[in-house]
Amino acid sequence: MAGKFEIYKDKAGEFRFRLKAGNGENILASEGYKDKSGCDNGVASVRKNAADKGNFEIKESTSGKPYFVLKAANHQVIGQSQMYDSASGCENGIESVMKNAPDAAVDDQTS
Repeated sequence: MAGKFEIYKDKAGEFRFRLKAGNGENILASEGYKDKSGCDNGVASVRKNAADKGNFEIKESTSGKPYFVLKAANHQVIGQSQMYDSASGCENGIESVMKNAPDAAVDDQTS
């Protein structure tokens, strides 16, 4: 199964997307958008920027767990990963986003 973007509304009524790997695991999540068009633009930005490993930044949570963010050309964060138990798991997550994002289908759960 190929990766896919899921677009959904959160409890606050904002639009969000998550990128799921072929195995169904969430590998990237967005911020909330007031308008669906902003969410759609976020998906397009992930597709465009996920191909360049230089757009990913590995960070560390307050509990010491690694995670990554994907940034657009303007350095704005467009997606964040889950927390990982190891640096190698975090690297694998980046590779999965790079592999899945460009051709992922979109599952719009808001319509």
